[in-house]
Amino acid sequence: MKIAMIGTGYVGLVSGVCFSDFGHEVVCVDKNQDKLALLRAGKTPIFEPGLDRLMARNMAANRLSFTDDLRDATQDADTVFIAVGTPSRRGDGHADLSFVFGAVKEVAEVLTKPAVIVIKSTVPVGTNRKVAELLKEVRPDLACDVVSNPEFLREGAAIDDFMHPDRVVVGVESERASEVMREVYRPLALRDYPLLTTDLETAEMIKYAANAFLATKVTFINEIAMLCEKTGADVKDVANGMGFDSRIGPKFLQAGPGYGGSCFPKDTMALARIGQDNSSPLQIVETVIKVNEEVKRLMIEKIIDLCDGKLQNKTIAVLGLTFKPDTDDMRDAPALTIVPVLVGRGANVRVVDPQAFREAESLLPNVAWFDDPYAATDGADAVVMLTEWNEFRALDLREMAGRMAQPRMADLRNIYSCDLALDAGFEAYSGMGRKSKLPFDD
Repeated sequence: MKIAMIGTGYVGLVSGVCFSDFGHEVVCVDKNQDKLALLRAGKTPIFEPGLDRLMARNMAANRLSFTDDLRDATQDADTVFIAVGTPSRRGDGHADLSFVFGAVKEVAEVLTKPAVIVIKSTVPVGTNRKVAELLKEVRPDLACDVVSNPEFLREGAAIDDFMHPDRVVVGVESERASEVMREVYRPLALRDYPLLTTDLETAEMIKYAANAFLATKVTFINEIAMLCEKTGADVKDVANGMGFDSRIGPKFLQAGPGYGGSCFPKDTMALARIGQDNSSPLQIVETVIKVNEEVKRLMIEKIIDLCDGKLQNKTIAVLGLTFKPDTDDMRDAPALTIVPVLVGRGANVRVVDPQAFREAESLLPNVAWFDDPYAATDGADAVVMLTEWNEFRALDLREMAGRMAQPRMADLRNIYSCDLALDAGFEAYSGMGRKSKLPFDD
């Protein structure tokens, strides 16, 4: 099949590359000339493990190409995927659908035959019906079908998620659209991955409900971690004990400094607004949003306590900036809340991250960038573990402690343990919901 993919952001690029690896002919469309030049040269504008190799393979096989010519890309397309951003709208938290409607209108204006228009972007319930109305308004002469096909890709594991999905969700209104989507995903069906076919509204709601539930799970264990610190329980053992329960499962039960990224923050906010607009407020989701912001602020207090209650002229090394490992995504990363406060309170902040520089340089001014975590901790008063990159999981803690002016660690991802840190020469350690030793402890 011939597929036109509108948008080469995270979802559009990963989806387009993977579809081409299925054997489909894929043309990815973007207006950004700098990005197009990079893509045509075989380079990816985002960091996603394995994406560059997969992209190069399919470009070489002439199944994957990139263009800014929308008319040419959609000329003979069987399906046109819309994979543009839906960020939170400034001021009210609603999803900003201007990019989606703009892309649909532009596609409709250049189509020369009926096509199946697939909305891959995350959109509020009811959006796909509005897309269908817009298509009829712009091109009443064309009978186009609209499909809701939300994505469920984890950054850092997106290719594996696409190739081995828990499920593929397709919201359709006609048999023709259903047949086309079965053909698009036929390589997955042949391997018995489930294709769940629903109506448009249900497909839209599945995406939001799934992300909100996972965000709730993350926030729940973070609140339990705070309680563990007050009661003396160990949150890692608590999470393990919960995770063995088949009704709960172990995933998304790792305590940390709050969720971030491109999905959870905007999708929980949008879902809360959908509930309010429909006079059916989602009180759990609204609380999750509130608590997640509070968790980030509590992390700052942890660091301040570790530094004797003051940050002025303290040197702090922060290891990890992206919201999770194996990505360069800085969207709503806890670092964007924590690091500016450290700087604002007079700390000299040094940062280390394997992939964040391109995205974070302009977002985090007045910090010093280091490539080596040991160099970053030379003479430092504290080290903060903020993202659990593999590079930070097996550090020589004894060497690190020996380099520091005051060997103190705020381990906000529970990579290490208090006993391990103290045995290596650290004088103070603060984790998440686990045994800690602060400077003022006996």
